[in-house]
Amino acid sequence: MLSAPRNFFVGGNWKLNGNKQEIGKIINFLTAGNLDPSTEVVCAPPTIYLEYVRKTLPSSVCVAAQNCYKVPKGAFTGETSPAMIKDVGVEWAIIANWAKVGHALEAGLKVIPCIGEKLEERESGKTEEVVFCQLKAIADNIKPDQWQNVVIAYEPVWAIGTGKTASPAQAQEIHVKLRKWLNDNVSADVAWKTRIIYGGSVTADNCRELARERDIDGFLVGGVSLKPDFVQIVNARQ
Repeated sequence: MLSAPRNFFVGGNWKLNGNKQEIGKIINFLTAGNLDPSTEVVCAPPTIYLEYVRKTLPSSVCVAAQNCYKVPKGAFTGETSPAMIKDVGVEWAIIANWAKVGHALEAGLKVIPCIGEKLEERESGKTEEVVFCQLKAIADNIKPDQWQNVVIAYEPVWAIGTGKTASPAQAQEIHVKLRKWLNDNVSADVAWKTRIIYGGSVTADNCRELARERDIDGFLVGGVSLKPDFVQIVNARQ
């Protein structure tokens, strides 16, 4: 069977963490870590450090904003527009509010929209209903020629920062169903080429087992991206 044309993708969401001294340590272990050159790596620092991180990280590692706003400018206190993010050399944005996807893509950013069910939704058998509804909200904001700039992150809410992780089989099952939804509702080409990554308590201990699943195209990780173990996750397919 032919392998899908999807480069492995690992994103590190630093969330509300890091100062210049700590960022220096992260850059040191990323620079010295012999990162798998076939893996696309993206780091998402707090907004105030975006330009600093872009200037100091190796050019082989991309940078993402953790959020962006849905218009280019205006009287929106505390917001950051995709145009501003692009202006400081940043290429990506993580997006949890799917209404922002279309504007971010139009502004030239690549996007990582996040979807996932809550624990009560999984336990009541509504996982597919929930994630399909979320995926449709994303797809409705993406033009056919923009899918190459989209990486879907499946992050079950019950597994984020809890230490609980979907088993490889559980994660693969949902990734397969998400890919089938893309096939049935967007196109076979988009389904085949779009990367669907997993987020939710991924660690150096479980990343290789997860990475062996055919439809898990990478990871979006949180706190571990601040530690040297992040290198092992980037290299999970080596």
